[in-house]
Amino acid sequence: MAMLHTPTTPDPGGPVETALEDHTGADVEFQWVPDASKDEKINSALASDTLAHIVSLTESDSSTVRNALTSGQFWDVEEYLADYPNLAEIDPQTLEAARIDGELFGVPFQKVKARYGVLVRQDWLDNLGLETPHTTEELADVARAFATEDPDGNGEDDTTGFYDRLESFDLGFRSLSGYFGAGDVFELNEDDEVVASFTTDAFTEAMEWYRGLYEDGAVNNEFVTVQKQNQYDGIAQGKGGIVVTGLFEAKNFQALSESADPDTSMSWALVNDMTHEDVPRRVLSDTNGGFGGWLAIPKSKVPSEEDLRTVLDFIDKLMDEEAFAAMTNGIEGTHYELDAEGVVTILDQPLWEQEVQPYASSRPSEKVVTYSSTTEYVDEGNQKMEENEEYAVTNVAQSLTSEAYNARWTEVEQTARDAYNKYIVGQIEMDEYQSIIDELEDGELGTITDEFTAAYAEVNG
Repeated sequence: MAMLHTPTTPDPGGPVETALEDHTGADVEFQWVPDASKDEKINSALASDTLAHIVSLTESDSSTVRNALTSGQFWDVEEYLADYPNLAEIDPQTLEAARIDGELFGVPFQKVKARYGVLVRQDWLDNLGLETPHTTEELADVARAFATEDPDGNGEDDTTGFYDRLESFDLGFRSLSGYFGAGDVFELNEDDEVVASFTTDAFTEAMEWYRGLYEDGAVNNEFVTVQKQNQYDGIAQGKGGIVVTGLFEAKNFQALSESADPDTSMSWALVNDMTHEDVPRRVLSDTNGGFGGWLAIPKSKVPSEEDLRTVLDFIDKLMDEEAFAAMTNGIEGTHYELDAEGVVTILDQPLWEQEVQPYASSRPSEKVVTYSSTTEYVDEGNQKMEENEEYAVTNVAQSLTSEAYNARWTEVEQTARDAYNKYIVGQIEMDEYQSIIDELEDGELGTITDEFTAAYAEVNG
């Protein structure tokens, strides 16, 4: 039972399915679930127990999914992983993120653990005679210079430093706060309490730093209303020279700019080693610790341990390079060719989209092979995301259960998000932000903290 992120499904018995059967020695049938209707279809299948031998459960925060996993419907697979060469190598942080209160009810989909960094306009640095920033102090200096010193040389006051968007609290700024020492949504404090990162001194220190930049015009004034596409367009149009985002985005910004102006001077520095004062190098995970959901195995379809081992062997073989290549690129000579440098070229884009692309979301791991590219910034981005793995910081509450979190977190987080936005743009001061957080901690957030802390203690006791 696989998620479908493309308009059409590949034909049963097509070339990729056949290649997977040849490699694994198994008869394979994919039941495709359109991503747009996955909640309804998965929930219905869980309720009626009309499941496949392997079920892709990608909504890791869904209380319905988590309740189903802990209800006894699915195998706890952890004790078996060591018996399979690929499954035995799953990253410990990813395994931890995939557990629910200490138990592993499926093989985790593996993703790159930390994809974020700071992208800085290299051509603007060169125009102003500045070095690439690697500390928050240097980054602040560059942001102010981009806002005040005409980095594009057009003689107009039309540039800023950071070009942020309305998800600042959740994405861009959250990643920045990690350099200051804040955690990834939830963290463990010195008293072994699981606390929301936006309550910590490191987070508020980062807020004060960012507000200073905003007041100096080094953050786009209207960021709280900027949609994602507007942000991309603004960056491509040269309105801002710094963006905190996935390192893979440099190629997309470059392509957008070149499509509007083939002679664009745009070039990028990709920074993945930003640090703040004496805080050790770190980067917050933007992928739940490299965890994208579970390949869950229902006991109703796989009743015996012998059957379970057969299924796990199949999943393990899907992580071999041959299977990964088939699910990523297709069949060599039909869908792609590989040159001496390992660069993949798709031979027929429409054919690849029809026969190959749907399988990408069913790969148990996205990290088996990284193929070289002729597209600028792709290889550099991949290399720096791989370097991030060593420094990734994950959400300590990802694998824990709290009924209060399930019921009230959306409202709690929205309140904190609104307070963050108001503080950055100068509508409230830090003592008012702290008062709002204190009220949350006296109410629902305090209950969430207590429940997560108790759950953490039980798992790690």
